[in-house]
Amino acid sequence: MRNASRWLVALAALAMVGAACGEEVQEPGAEDNVKVYDQIGEGEGELSLIAWPGYTEDGTTEGYEEYDWVTPFEDETGCQVDVTYADSSDEMVQLMRQGGGAEYDGVSASGDATNRLIAGGDVGAVDPSLFSEIENVIAPLNPDGGTNTSHYIVGGNVYGVPYMYGPNFLMYNTEEVSPAPDSWDVTFEPDSPYAGQVTAYDSPIFIADAAMYLMTHQPDLGITDPYELTQEQFDAATDLLAQQKSLISSYWVVYTDEIDGFVDGSMVVGTAWPVNLTFTKADANTEAVIPSEGVTGWADTWMISANAPHPNCMLQWMDYTLRPEVQAEVGIFYGAAGSNTNSCQQIEDSLGKGGEELVDSVEYSYCGNADFLDSIFLWKTPQVSCGDDRGNVCVDYSQWTQAWTELRGA
Repeated sequence: MRNASRWLVALAALAMVGAACGEEVQEPGAEDNVKVYDQIGEGEGELSLIAWPGYTEDGTTEGYEEYDWVTPFEDETGCQVDVTYADSSDEMVQLMRQGGGAEYDGVSASGDATNRLIAGGDVGAVDPSLFSEIENVIAPLNPDGGTNTSHYIVGGNVYGVPYMYGPNFLMYNTEEVSPAPDSWDVTFEPDSPYAGQVTAYDSPIFIADAAMYLMTHQPDLGITDPYELTQEQFDAATDLLAQQKSLISSYWVVYTDEIDGFVDGSMVVGTAWPVNLTFTKADANTEAVIPSEGVTGWADTWMISANAPHPNCMLQWMDYTLRPEVQAEVGIFYGAAGSNTNSCQQIEDSLGKGGEELVDSVEYSYCGNADFLDSIFLWKTPQVSCGDDRGNVCVDYSQWTQAWTELRGA
């Protein structure tokens, strides 16, 4: 999984950036002709998914053969699963639009892709009553009155089911980074003692991490949401990233690149996903913290294509992935939290840990914690509308993409 198609992934990533650059993101809203899936029929025998690596394990990952939640689904439903892995939200959007949107049944989309897919009519809405475990989704993400649902509920329509969520926390090598960091300053400030060994996520959405840092360290900018930036605020964030560039060993977009960098010692500190910590703890002495400035993060949603070739198998998959035992297995493998709060106890039971010990483990301590989920600046698509009384004066995603391409190419 780690190296077989690295060069293809790299080419694809470059292509995605080029495709996204200049694409003005339309404002998502209520559509007149929304495709709504309101019943689940007999499965078609096939299912074609786009997913983040680690989200659809079938027992074939070397060293982790015990993790398999795909095969039981196939045995139960008769739907044979074919997965195309994507390493960025831009790639997921492009893949979902291939062949008129009829090549894939669904996608595990993050918030910086979901609103683009909704606005583009690429995904269909669903009747949440189709899914037996929907009532157990953590409160902020619950379609019944959740406060953090704008990435998948638009115009009163529910576009998918919540899956996993987690932070982009600060990971560090405990033998090289001392004392343990409590701020993102070790990754942004020019006097960082780890210059040349810092890493950062290679995506336009990472501009939000810089904006979040400035919320604390330059409060006069008046940033209240790192995804809703005026031109002045946006320029300050990109200036900070230009300053950071001299500290960077290398950026990562394929998550295994960060794993490899920490293992070979070229990286010692930087932003990371929980799965990266899972795969580096043993070989690179890594740990992770939630810095004082906070974290960005993601809440991923299984969404069904508006033109799904196998809609019944996709709806069965969406229902299956809401089960607590499935989300617990994903959570242990990936280090993420399941949207179904009942998965948290199953994680504890599977790890053989008591509640106190579990809370001390950064990978799982936030499972079921609605307050922590509300504190994460979850990825979402930057739009011209600021979402407040400032009106349409914010920098949209096409400009984020252009600025990131220029920064990385400079």
